[in-house]
Amino acid sequence: MTAPSPETLRRGWCPSTLRPMETGDGWLVRLHPPGTRLTPAQLCRIAALAREHGNGLVEISARGNMQLRGITAETHPALVETLLAERLVDEHDGDGPQRLTLVSPLAYLPLLPPPACGGEGRGGGPESPRSILHRPAERHCPPPQPSSPQAGGGSAVGVVIDAVAVAADIEARALGIAALPAKFSVIVDDGGAQSLDAFASDLRIVGTSPGMALLALADRRWLGPISAEQAGDLVASILARFAALRAAAPDAIRRMRDLTPDALAALCDLPVAAPPPLRPAPRRAGLFSLDAGDFAALIGLPFGRADAITLDRIGAAAEAHGCAEIRLSPWRGIAFGGMAEVDVSALLAFAESLGLIVRDDDPRLSVQACAGAPACLRAETTAMADAAQLAEAIAPLLAGGLTLHVSGCVKSCARPGASDLTLVGRNGRYGVVIGGSTRDSAVAELDLSGLLTRLQPGQEIHARLLAAGRIAGPWV
Repeated sequence: MTAPSPETLRRGWCPSTLRPMETGDGWLVRLHPPGTRLTPAQLCRIAALAREHGNGLVEISARGNMQLRGITAETHPALVETLLAERLVDEHDGDGPQRLTLVSPLAYLPLLPPPACGGEGRGGGPESPRSILHRPAERHCPPPQPSSPQAGGGSAVGVVIDAVAVAADIEARALGIAALPAKFSVIVDDGGAQSLDAFASDLRIVGTSPGMALLALADRRWLGPISAEQAGDLVASILARFAALRAAAPDAIRRMRDLTPDALAALCDLPVAAPPPLRPAPRRAGLFSLDAGDFAALIGLPFGRADAITLDRIGAAAEAHGCAEIRLSPWRGIAFGGMAEVDVSALLAFAESLGLIVRDDDPRLSVQACAGAPACLRAETTAMADAAQLAEAIAPLLAGGLTLHVSGCVKSCARPGASDLTLVGRNGRYGVVIGGSTRDSAVAELDLSGLLTRLQPGQEIHARLLAAGRIAGPWV
Protein backbone atom coordinates (compact mmCIF):
# COMPACT_ATOMS: atom_id res chain seq x y z
CA MET A 1 0.00 0.00 0.00
CA THR A 2 1.11 3.61 -0.53
CA ALA A 3 2.08 5.81 2.39
CA PRO A 4 -0.60 8.21 3.69
CA SER A 5 -0.31 11.74 2.36
CA PRO A 6 0.64 14.66 4.62
CA GLU A 7 -2.98 15.88 4.31
CA THR A 8 -4.20 12.55 5.63
CA LEU A 9 -1.92 12.83 8.66
CA ARG A 10 -2.91 16.37 9.62
CA ARG A 11 -3.83 16.92 13.25
CA GLY A 12 -7.56 17.12 13.85
CA TRP A 13 -8.29 14.55 11.15
CA CYS A 14 -10.81 11.89 12.15
CA PRO A 15 -8.47 8.88 11.94
CA SER A 16 -9.16 5.43 10.53
CA THR A 17 -7.18 2.35 9.60
CA LEU A 18 -6.15 3.64 6.18
CA ARG A 19 -5.85 7.25 7.31
CA PRO A 20 -3.94 7.48 10.60
CA MET A 21 -3.53 10.67 12.60
CA GLU A 22 -0.17 12.01 13.69
CA THR A 23 0.19 12.37 17.47
CA GLY A 24 2.99 12.92 19.96
CA ASP A 25 3.67 9.20 20.38
CA GLY A 26 3.43 8.24 16.71
CA TRP A 27 0.43 7.60 14.50
CA LEU A 28 -3.01 6.81 15.89
CA VAL A 29 -4.88 4.12 13.93
CA ARG A 30 -8.61 3.66 14.52
CA LEU A 31 -10.21 0.29 13.88
CA HIS A 32 -13.79 -0.45 12.81
CA PRO A 33 -14.42 -4.22 13.19
CA PRO A 34 -16.79 -5.81 10.65
CA GLY A 35 -20.34 -5.71 11.95
CA THR A 36 -18.97 -3.89 15.03
CA ARG A 37 -18.18 -7.22 16.68
CA LEU A 38 -15.09 -9.26 17.55
CA THR A 39 -14.39 -12.68 18.99
CA PRO A 40 -12.16 -13.04 22.05
CA ALA A 41 -9.47 -14.56 19.80
CA GLN A 42 -9.62 -11.50 17.53
CA LEU A 43 -9.23 -9.20 20.53
CA CYS A 44 -6.08 -11.11 21.48
CA ARG A 45 -4.86 -10.83 17.88
CA ILE A 46 -5.37 -7.05 17.84
CA ALA A 47 -3.50 -6.79 21.14
CA ALA A 48 -0.58 -8.68 19.57
CA LEU A 49 -0.61 -6.33 16.57
CA ALA A 50 -0.62 -3.31 18.90
CA ARG A 51 2.59 -4.59 20.47
CA GLU A 52 4.18 -5.61 17.17
CA HIS A 53 3.43 -2.44 15.20
CA GLY A 54 2.89 0.24 17.87
CA ASN A 55 3.67 1.10 21.46
CA GLY A 56 1.19 -1.42 22.86
CA LEU A 57 -1.38 1.11 24.06
CA VAL A 58 -4.99 0.51 23.00
CA GLU A 59 -7.92 2.86 23.55
CA ILE A 60 -11.69 2.71 23.30
CA SER A 61 -13.15 6.03 22.19
CA ALA A 62 -16.38 7.69 23.31
CA ARG A 63 -18.03 6.37 20.14
CA GLY A 64 -17.01 2.81 20.87
CA ASN A 65 -14.10 2.65 18.43
CA MET A 66 -10.77 0.95 19.08
CA GLN A 67 -7.52 2.89 18.61
CA LEU A 68 -3.93 1.68 18.42
CA ARG A 69 -1.22 4.17 19.39
CA GLY A 70 2.45 4.54 18.49
CA ILE A 71 2.18 3.23 14.93
CA THR A 72 4.99 4.45 12.65
CA ALA A 73 5.43 5.07 8.94
CA GLU A 74 7.48 1.90 8.76
CA THR A 75 5.00 -0.33 10.63
CA HIS A 76 1.73 1.05 9.25
CA PRO A 77 1.70 -0.79 5.88
CA ALA A 78 2.23 -4.22 7.45
CA LEU A 79 -0.40 -3.47 10.12
CA VAL A 80 -3.00 -2.50 7.51
CA GLU A 81 -2.20 -5.52 5.36
CA THR A 82 -2.73 -7.86 8.31
CA LEU A 83 -5.90 -6.15 9.52
CA LEU A 84 -7.47 -6.37 6.06
CA ALA A 85 -6.27 -9.90 5.32
CA GLU A 86 -7.61 -11.24 8.61
CA ARG A 87 -10.87 -9.25 8.29
CA LEU A 88 -10.34 -7.42 11.55
CA VAL A 89 -11.54 -4.14 10.04
CA ASP A 90 -14.24 -3.01 7.65
CA GLU A 91 -13.44 0.29 6.02
CA HIS A 92 -14.33 2.30 2.95
CA ASP A 93 -11.97 4.80 1.34
CA GLY A 94 -14.39 7.72 1.11
CA ASP A 95 -14.36 10.96 3.09
CA GLY A 96 -17.48 10.39 5.19
CA PRO A 97 -17.86 8.59 8.51
CA GLN A 98 -16.42 5.10 8.72
CA ARG A 99 -19.22 4.32 11.13
CA LEU A 100 -22.23 6.57 11.35
CA THR A 101 -24.38 4.99 14.05
CA LEU A 102 -23.95 4.38 17.76
CA VAL A 103 -25.92 1.62 19.48
CA SER A 104 -25.69 0.21 22.99
CA PRO A 105 -23.14 -2.64 23.07
CA LEU A 106 -25.70 -4.81 24.87
CA ALA A 107 -28.36 -4.25 22.21
CA TYR A 108 -26.49 -6.68 19.97
CA LEU A 109 -26.59 -9.58 22.41
CA PRO A 110 -27.81 -12.19 21.65
CA LEU A 111 -27.74 -11.88 17.86
CA LEU A 112 -30.74 -14.19 17.34
CA PRO A 113 -34.05 -14.41 19.22
CA PRO A 114 -34.25 -17.21 21.79
CA PRO A 115 -35.89 -20.49 20.67
CA ALA A 116 -38.82 -19.97 23.06
CA CYS A 117 -39.86 -17.00 20.94
CA GLY A 118 -40.04 -19.14 17.82
CA GLY A 119 -36.66 -18.11 16.42
CA GLU A 120 -33.79 -20.25 15.31
CA GLY A 121 -31.32 -21.52 17.87
CA ARG A 122 -28.03 -19.80 18.48
CA GLY A 123 -26.47 -22.04 15.88
CA GLY A 124 -28.67 -20.67 13.09
CA GLY A 125 -27.41 -18.22 10.50
CA PRO A 126 -27.77 -14.48 11.11
CA GLU A 127 -30.71 -12.70 9.55
CA SER A 128 -30.36 -9.78 7.18
CA PRO A 129 -31.02 -6.28 8.53
CA ARG A 130 -34.19 -5.99 6.47
CA SER A 131 -35.62 -9.33 7.64
CA ILE A 132 -34.90 -8.44 11.26
CA LEU A 133 -36.51 -5.03 10.75
CA HIS A 134 -39.77 -6.63 9.60
CA ARG A 135 -40.10 -9.16 12.40
CA PRO A 136 -42.95 -8.44 14.87
CA ALA A 137 -41.94 -5.91 17.51
CA GLU A 138 -43.03 -8.24 20.33
CA ARG A 139 -40.55 -10.97 19.34
CA HIS A 140 -38.50 -10.70 22.55
CA CYS A 141 -39.31 -12.98 25.48
CA PRO A 142 -39.46 -11.34 28.91
CA PRO A 143 -35.94 -11.19 30.34
CA PRO A 144 -35.08 -13.41 33.29
CA GLN A 145 -34.95 -11.75 36.69
CA PRO A 146 -31.45 -11.08 38.00
CA SER A 147 -30.29 -13.97 40.14
CA SER A 148 -27.50 -12.22 42.00
CA PRO A 149 -27.03 -8.81 43.63
CA GLN A 150 -24.63 -7.84 40.82
CA ALA A 151 -27.01 -8.67 38.01
CA GLY A 152 -28.78 -5.74 36.46
CA GLY A 153 -31.23 -5.04 33.68
CA GLY A 154 -30.09 -6.63 30.46
CA SER A 155 -30.31 -5.37 26.91
CA ALA A 156 -33.95 -6.35 26.51
CA VAL A 157 -35.42 -4.57 29.53
CA GLY A 158 -37.96 -2.08 28.19
CA VAL A 159 -36.68 -2.49 24.63
CA VAL A 160 -39.25 -1.32 22.09
CA ILE A 161 -37.35 -1.17 18.78
CA ASP A 162 -34.60 -3.29 17.27
CA ALA A 163 -31.80 -0.73 17.33
CA VAL A 164 -29.35 -3.13 15.67
CA ALA A 165 -31.52 -3.60 12.61
CA VAL A 166 -32.36 0.10 12.33
CA ALA A 167 -28.67 1.05 12.61
CA ALA A 168 -27.64 -1.50 9.97
CA ASP A 169 -30.28 -0.13 7.60
CA ILE A 170 -29.08 3.44 8.14
CA GLU A 171 -25.43 2.48 7.61
CA ALA A 172 -26.24 0.76 4.31
CA ARG A 173 -28.25 3.69 2.99
CA ALA A 174 -25.74 6.35 4.11
CA LEU A 175 -22.86 4.88 2.10
CA GLY A 176 -24.19 6.55 -1.04
CA ILE A 177 -24.49 10.02 0.52
CA ALA A 178 -21.51 12.27 -0.14
CA ALA A 179 -20.35 15.31 1.85
CA LEU A 180 -21.21 13.99 5.31
CA PRO A 181 -18.63 15.12 7.87
CA ALA A 182 -16.39 12.38 9.24
CA LYS A 183 -17.60 12.93 12.81
CA PHE A 184 -21.31 12.95 12.00
CA SER A 185 -23.22 10.86 14.54
CA VAL A 186 -26.56 9.06 14.48
CA ILE A 187 -27.61 7.49 17.79
CA VAL A 188 -30.08 4.62 17.64
CA ASP A 189 -31.46 4.01 21.14
CA ASP A 190 -33.69 0.97 21.59
CA GLY A 191 -35.59 2.63 24.42
CA GLY A 192 -34.36 0.13 26.98
CA ALA A 193 -32.36 0.36 30.17
CA GLN A 194 -29.06 1.20 28.44
CA SER A 195 -30.03 4.77 27.63
CA LEU A 196 -27.71 6.72 25.33
CA ASP A 197 -29.11 10.09 26.41
CA ALA A 198 -25.72 11.27 27.72
CA PHE A 199 -24.11 11.14 24.27
CA ALA A 200 -24.46 14.11 21.93
CA SER A 201 -25.58 13.45 18.37
CA ASP A 202 -26.48 15.08 15.09
CA LEU A 203 -29.51 12.85 14.71
CA ARG A 204 -31.10 10.60 17.32
CA ILE A 205 -33.73 7.83 17.16
CA VAL A 206 -35.25 6.69 20.46
CA GLY A 207 -37.72 3.84 20.83
CA THR A 208 -40.85 4.94 22.70
CA SER A 209 -43.42 2.14 22.19
CA PRO A 210 -43.39 -1.25 20.44
CA GLY A 211 -42.09 -0.70 16.92
CA MET A 212 -42.28 3.10 17.24
CA ALA A 213 -39.75 5.86 17.87
CA LEU A 214 -39.14 9.60 18.00
CA LEU A 215 -36.45 11.38 16.00
CA ALA A 216 -34.35 14.34 17.15
CA LEU A 217 -32.33 16.71 14.98
CA ALA A 218 -29.23 18.21 16.61
CA ASP A 219 -30.66 17.09 19.97
CA ARG A 220 -32.97 20.10 20.01
CA ARG A 221 -35.82 19.45 17.54
CA TRP A 222 -37.95 16.36 18.26
CA LEU A 223 -40.15 14.90 15.53
CA GLY A 224 -42.47 11.94 15.08
CA PRO A 225 -43.62 9.42 15.92
CA ILE A 226 -42.16 7.12 13.26
CA SER A 227 -42.13 3.35 12.85
CA ALA A 228 -38.89 1.39 12.95
CA GLU A 229 -39.56 0.40 9.34
CA GLN A 230 -39.62 4.09 8.31
CA ALA A 231 -36.40 5.04 10.07
CA GLY A 232 -33.90 4.10 7.37
CA ASP A 233 -35.73 5.97 4.60
CA LEU A 234 -36.32 9.03 6.75
CA VAL A 235 -32.77 9.26 7.98
CA ALA A 236 -31.37 8.81 4.47
CA SER A 237 -33.59 11.66 3.24
CA ILE A 238 -32.53 13.93 6.10
CA LEU A 239 -28.85 13.12 5.58
CA ALA A 240 -29.08 13.85 1.85
CA ARG A 241 -30.70 17.24 2.50
CA PHE A 242 -28.13 18.10 5.14
CA ALA A 243 -25.26 17.03 2.86
CA ALA A 244 -26.56 19.34 0.14
CA LEU A 245 -26.66 22.28 2.56
CA ARG A 246 -23.17 21.50 3.78
CA ALA A 247 -21.78 21.18 0.26
CA ALA A 248 -23.07 24.68 -0.51
CA ALA A 249 -21.45 26.21 2.61
CA PRO A 250 -18.76 23.82 3.94
CA ASP A 251 -17.04 26.43 6.09
CA ALA A 252 -20.24 27.59 7.80
CA ILE A 253 -21.94 24.20 8.18
CA ARG A 254 -19.81 21.49 9.73
CA ARG A 255 -22.40 19.63 11.81
CA MET A 256 -26.18 19.65 12.08
CA ARG A 257 -25.95 21.87 15.17
CA ASP A 258 -24.67 24.68 12.90
CA LEU A 259 -28.00 24.96 11.08
CA THR A 260 -30.45 27.74 11.83
CA PRO A 261 -33.83 26.72 13.30
CA ASP A 262 -35.50 27.26 9.91
CA ALA A 263 -32.88 25.20 8.07
CA LEU A 264 -33.18 22.45 10.64
CA ALA A 265 -36.97 22.41 10.28
CA ALA A 266 -36.67 22.13 6.50
CA LEU A 267 -34.78 18.84 6.75
CA CYS A 268 -37.89 16.84 7.57
CA ASP A 269 -41.67 17.20 7.21
CA LEU A 270 -42.57 15.21 10.32
CA PRO A 271 -44.67 16.94 12.99
CA VAL A 272 -42.93 18.39 16.04
CA ALA A 273 -43.15 16.12 19.09
CA ALA A 274 -42.45 16.38 22.79
CA PRO A 275 -39.16 14.79 23.89
CA PRO A 276 -39.40 11.24 25.24
CA PRO A 277 -39.52 10.81 29.03
CA LEU A 278 -36.18 10.86 30.80
CA ARG A 279 -34.85 7.46 31.84
CA PRO A 280 -32.52 6.57 34.68
CA ALA A 281 -28.83 6.71 33.88
CA PRO A 282 -27.62 3.37 32.50
CA ARG A 283 -25.26 1.01 34.27
CA ARG A 284 -21.90 1.24 32.53
CA ALA A 285 -20.11 -1.76 34.05
CA GLY A 286 -20.88 -5.05 35.74
CA LEU A 287 -23.01 -8.15 35.13
CA PHE A 288 -26.08 -8.03 32.87
CA SER A 289 -28.75 -10.62 32.13
CA LEU A 290 -29.76 -11.12 28.49
CA ASP A 291 -33.07 -12.20 27.04
CA ALA A 292 -31.93 -15.67 25.96
CA GLY A 293 -30.95 -16.68 29.46
CA ASP A 294 -27.33 -15.76 28.83
CA PHE A 295 -25.32 -13.14 30.69
CA ALA A 296 -22.86 -10.44 29.68
CA ALA A 297 -20.02 -8.55 31.33
CA LEU A 298 -19.48 -4.87 30.64
CA ILE A 299 -15.90 -4.01 31.58
CA GLY A 300 -14.46 -0.50 31.44
CA LEU A 301 -10.92 0.54 30.58
CA PRO A 302 -9.64 3.24 32.96
CA PHE A 303 -10.04 6.51 31.02
CA GLY A 304 -10.56 4.37 27.93
CA ARG A 305 -7.03 2.98 27.78
CA ALA A 306 -5.26 -0.33 28.47
CA ASP A 307 -1.98 -1.90 27.50
CA ALA A 308 -1.98 -4.74 25.01
CA ILE A 309 -0.85 -7.31 27.58
CA THR A 310 -3.92 -6.58 29.72
CA LEU A 311 -6.24 -6.86 26.72
CA ASP A 312 -4.63 -10.12 25.68
CA ARG A 313 -5.17 -11.55 29.15
CA ILE A 314 -8.81 -10.49 29.38
CA GLY A 315 -9.47 -11.76 25.85
CA ALA A 316 -7.95 -15.14 26.66
CA ALA A 317 -9.97 -15.34 29.88
CA ALA A 318 -13.19 -14.47 28.02
CA GLU A 319 -12.55 -17.24 25.51
CA ALA A 320 -11.86 -19.72 28.32
CA HIS A 321 -15.16 -18.78 29.94
CA GLY A 322 -17.15 -19.38 26.75
CA CYS A 323 -17.68 -15.79 25.60
CA ALA A 324 -19.57 -15.82 22.28
CA GLU A 325 -18.63 -12.35 21.06
CA ILE A 326 -17.37 -8.93 22.01
CA ARG A 327 -18.76 -5.46 21.42
CA LEU A 328 -17.00 -2.17 22.06
CA SER A 329 -18.73 0.20 24.45
CA PRO A 330 -19.15 4.01 24.25
CA TRP A 331 -18.57 3.96 28.00
CA ARG A 332 -14.96 3.29 26.96
CA GLY A 333 -15.04 -0.40 27.61
CA ILE A 334 -15.84 -3.83 26.21
CA ALA A 335 -18.97 -5.97 26.43
CA PHE A 336 -18.42 -9.74 26.62
CA GLY A 337 -21.61 -11.70 25.91
CA GLY A 338 -23.12 -15.14 25.59
CA MET A 339 -21.88 -16.68 28.86
CA ALA A 340 -23.32 -18.39 31.90
CA GLU A 341 -23.69 -16.26 35.00
CA VAL A 342 -20.91 -18.08 36.86
CA ASP A 343 -18.52 -17.45 33.96
CA VAL A 344 -19.40 -13.75 33.80
CA SER A 345 -18.78 -13.43 37.54
CA ALA A 346 -15.40 -15.13 37.18
CA LEU A 347 -14.47 -12.89 34.24
CA LEU A 348 -15.41 -9.76 36.19
CA ALA A 349 -13.30 -10.88 39.15
CA PHE A 350 -10.32 -11.47 36.87
CA ALA A 351 -10.80 -8.09 35.17
CA GLU A 352 -10.85 -6.38 38.55
CA SER A 353 -7.54 -8.03 39.43
CA LEU A 354 -6.10 -6.47 36.26
CA GLY A 355 -7.17 -2.99 37.38
CA LEU A 356 -10.09 -2.75 34.95
CA ILE A 357 -13.48 -1.26 35.83
CA VAL A 358 -16.16 -3.76 36.81
CA ARG A 359 -18.52 -1.72 39.03
CA ASP A 360 -20.84 1.06 37.98
CA ASP A 361 -19.87 3.15 41.03
CA ASP A 362 -16.19 3.25 40.06
CA PRO A 363 -15.29 6.98 40.12
CA ARG A 364 -13.17 6.63 36.98
CA LEU A 365 -16.33 6.10 34.93
CA SER A 366 -17.38 9.69 35.64
CA VAL A 367 -14.12 11.12 34.28
CA GLN A 368 -13.43 11.77 30.60
CA ALA A 369 -9.78 12.46 29.78
CA CYS A 370 -7.77 12.73 26.59
CA ALA A 371 -4.30 11.22 26.17
CA GLY A 372 -2.63 14.49 27.11
CA ALA A 373 1.08 15.26 26.85
CA PRO A 374 3.40 13.81 25.72
CA ALA A 375 1.17 11.43 23.71
CA CYS A 376 -0.62 14.34 21.99
CA LEU A 377 1.25 17.11 20.20
CA ARG A 378 -1.48 19.65 20.96
CA ALA A 379 -1.85 18.90 24.67
CA GLU A 380 -0.60 21.51 27.13
CA THR A 381 -0.95 19.30 30.22
CA THR A 382 -0.53 15.63 31.17
CA ALA A 383 -4.30 15.23 31.10
CA MET A 384 -4.66 11.46 31.53
CA ALA A 385 -2.14 11.20 34.37
CA ASP A 386 -3.74 14.20 36.09
CA ALA A 387 -7.21 12.67 35.65
CA ALA A 388 -6.10 9.60 37.58
CA GLN A 389 -5.02 11.75 40.53
CA LEU A 390 -8.21 13.79 40.41
CA ALA A 391 -10.43 10.70 40.24
CA GLU A 392 -8.86 9.38 43.42
CA ALA A 393 -8.89 12.72 45.24
CA ILE A 394 -12.54 13.60 44.57
CA ALA A 395 -13.97 10.07 44.42
CA PRO A 396 -16.89 10.98 46.75
CA LEU A 397 -17.97 13.81 44.44
CA LEU A 398 -17.76 11.55 41.39
CA ALA A 399 -19.72 8.83 43.17
CA GLY A 400 -22.34 11.45 43.95
CA GLY A 401 -22.88 12.21 40.27
CA LEU A 402 -20.31 14.87 39.36
CA THR A 403 -19.01 14.58 35.80
CA LEU A 404 -15.41 15.63 35.14
CA HIS A 405 -13.70 16.28 31.81
CA VAL A 406 -9.93 16.73 31.77
CA SER A 407 -8.78 18.06 28.40
CA GLY A 408 -5.17 18.71 27.48
CA CYS A 409 -6.22 21.57 25.19
CA VAL A 410 -9.29 23.36 23.91
CA LYS A 411 -9.96 20.73 21.19
CA SER A 412 -12.04 18.59 23.55
CA CYS A 413 -11.31 15.23 21.92
CA ALA A 414 -12.46 13.14 24.88
CA ARG A 415 -15.83 14.85 25.30
CA PRO A 416 -17.24 17.48 22.92
CA GLY A 417 -20.13 18.47 25.19
CA ALA A 418 -20.46 20.06 28.61
CA SER A 419 -19.57 18.50 31.98
CA ASP A 420 -20.21 19.56 35.54
CA LEU A 421 -16.49 20.37 35.81
CA THR A 422 -14.31 20.84 32.74
CA LEU A 423 -10.57 21.43 33.01
CA VAL A 424 -8.84 22.89 29.95
CA GLY A 425 -5.07 22.56 29.59
CA ARG A 426 -3.24 25.88 29.27
CA ASN A 427 0.56 26.00 29.49
CA GLY A 428 0.79 23.39 32.23
CA ARG A 429 -2.21 24.70 34.14
CA TYR A 430 -5.98 24.22 33.82
CA GLY A 431 -8.76 26.63 33.03
CA VAL A 432 -11.64 25.68 35.34
CA VAL A 433 -15.10 25.67 33.71
CA ILE A 434 -18.23 25.02 35.77
CA GLY A 435 -21.12 23.41 33.89
CA GLY A 436 -19.67 23.97 30.43
CA SER A 437 -17.31 22.79 27.72
CA THR A 438 -13.70 23.57 26.86
CA ARG A 439 -14.80 26.61 24.87
CA ASP A 440 -16.70 28.26 27.71
CA SER A 441 -15.31 30.88 30.07
CA ALA A 442 -13.12 29.69 32.93
CA VAL A 443 -13.66 30.89 36.49
CA ALA A 444 -10.05 30.25 37.46
CA GLU A 445 -6.73 28.95 36.16
CA LEU A 446 -4.86 26.57 38.46
CA ASP A 447 -2.11 23.99 38.43
CA LEU A 448 -2.92 20.43 39.52
CA SER A 449 -1.86 21.03 43.11
CA GLY A 450 -4.09 24.08 43.37
CA LEU A 451 -6.99 22.16 41.87
CA LEU A 452 -6.65 19.30 44.32
CA THR A 453 -6.67 21.78 47.19
CA ARG A 454 -9.56 23.95 46.00
CA LEU A 455 -11.80 20.97 45.21
CA GLN A 456 -11.90 20.06 48.90
CA PRO A 457 -14.98 20.98 51.01
CA GLY A 458 -14.93 24.63 52.06
CA GLN A 459 -12.56 25.62 49.26
CA GLU A 460 -13.31 27.88 46.29
CA ILE A 461 -13.96 25.43 43.44
CA HIS A 462 -15.96 23.11 45.67
CA ALA A 463 -18.08 26.09 46.75
CA ARG A 464 -18.67 27.13 43.13
CA LEU A 465 -19.81 23.61 42.22
CA LEU A 466 -22.14 23.61 45.21
CA ALA A 467 -23.58 27.01 44.32
CA ALA A 468 -24.15 25.91 40.71
CA GLY A 469 -26.03 22.81 41.86
CA ARG A 470 -23.39 20.47 40.41
CA ILE A 471 -22.84 18.70 43.73
CA ALA A 472 -25.11 18.05 46.70
CA GLY A 473 -22.74 19.11 49.44
CA PRO A 474 -19.47 18.28 51.21
CA TRP A 475 -18.42 14.72 51.70
CA VAL A 476 -17.59 13.20 55.05
